Amino acid sequence: MRALDHRQVIDKITRFLSEKIKESRAEGFVIGISGGVDSATTAYLAARAVGKEKVLGLIMPYYENRDVEDAKLVCESLGIDCKLIHIKPIVDSFVFQLKFAPDKRSLGNIMARTRMILLYAHANQINRLVLGTSNRSEFLTGYFTKWGDGASDYAPLINLYKTEVWEIAKLLGVPERIIQKKPTAGLWEGQTDEDELGIRYRLLDEILWRLVDLGMAKKEIAEELGIDIAKVEYVESLVKKSEHKRKLPVGPEF
Repeated sequence: MRALDHRQVIDKITRFLSEKIKESRAEGFVIGISGGVDSATTAYLAARAVGKEKVLGLIMPYYENRDVEDAKLVCESLGIDCKLIHIKPIVDSFVFQLKFAPDKRSLGNIMARTRMILLYAHANQINRLVLGTSNRSEFLTGYFTKWGDGASDYAPLINLYKTEVWEIAKLLGVPERIIQKKPTAGLWEGQTDEDELGIRYRLLDEILWRLVDLGMAKKEIAEELGIDIAKVEYVESLVKKSEHKRKLPVGPEF
């Protein structure tokens, strides 16, 4: 992986967030706190940039599980205001109006878009900006919901791979249990990011960095990492098929 000075990264993101608040004349940030390392790291960076009193965390579970307690731990350890909003009644009302039973992926997308609506409702009400929590690994592979968790005003982690976020989190003092837990989007019971992606983040990041950032040939990547080229081709397919998710809607030119 690339060699980053993680302390310099923290300083750069902090300055970036501070500047964007001033430019927009907003009063602070609103962040969805999931109990995972990405949202925790985003919250820590935001508090560092503008002060904890200007950061609001929304905890928006569909399921009752340990993630809620982890999300509360993040807010409490950081000292930011937080609100707990159970989205099950909202999501279930959407599903009722559909008049059909969505599969688990469609249901997960409804959850993510419901959270986006709540984040923006709060942000608009108190003149704040919504911070996204997606990292570069998720962004490049399309592992996010379009107009859901992929929707935000600014995304401070968008150019950091997942493995880099873990390092940043350690320096910021994010609770160890948050850093060590298995990454999950909380879209259904037992769901984990790595199982759904079909590859471990550490290998994924090594491939993505070489494939996207360095533009290396697939065969060369496979040889350098000592893996089957099929793994590299699989990651390439994730990037290609999710291209539309990284762009605003387009149509034909006339």
